[in-house]
Amino acid sequence: MSQFVEVIEWFDPTGEQIVHRYHEAGSAEIKFGAQLVVRESQAAVFFRDGNGLDVLGPGRHTLSTQNLPVLTKVLALPWGFKSPFRAEVYFVNQKIFTSMRWGTKDPVAFTDSKLGLVRLRAFGVYTFKITEPALFINAVVGTQGFYTSEMIGDYLRDVIVARINDLFGEKLDTIFDLPRQYDELAVEIKGRLVADFRKYGMELADFYLSSITPPPEVQKMIDE
Repeated sequence: MSQFVEVIEWFDPTGEQIVHRYHEAGSAEIKFGAQLVVRESQAAVFFRDGNGLDVLGPGRHTLSTQNLPVLTKVLALPWGFKSPFRAEVYFVNQKIFTSMRWGTKDPVAFTDSKLGLVRLRAFGVYTFKITEPALFINAVVGTQGFYTSEMIGDYLRDVIVARINDLFGEKLDTIFDLPRQYDELAVEIKGRLVADFRKYGMELADFYLSSITPPPEVQKMIDE
């Protein structure tokens, strides 16, 4: 009878999950010799005692002392690495997450050179991907067993709105100039957001400014 081989893998049918932990309840017993299947656009990060250790890319990996050098050193088992060891495997989806929407929950106050104080709303979309899986898990996910694009969307929206608020005060003179400044403003905002995303192990791939809308009474003045 052939010996049972443990296979560790993860597939997300929704396409919205960024991180999935094996085992979901916490650290699990894993044997050297187990098969780890990492799909395209995935990375697998091994954690032990809260520390990120080895990162494995796409492919089928037989867990051994060769491909888990850091974990092996930490374990230092004296009996030939045949006994199960406890660790956590975080699968990280590194695809580009598209159609991420952002918008101002509350109007942003802006001092217009011609109209005075105007409250603006802004909306758009952006795309991002995880470039440093271990950093993202440590900085954002923490001890959660899974993490989705929806969960991080609220935080990223607040970051985007904060940058837009700063930009309006520095670059925008009057909302009468908005129609010809959309592309310029989008490029400027993206440039300011790159470092915000990078410090959490993410890359902002695309950023689009769909609309900036003033209050109805101001819009009526513009139309007239």
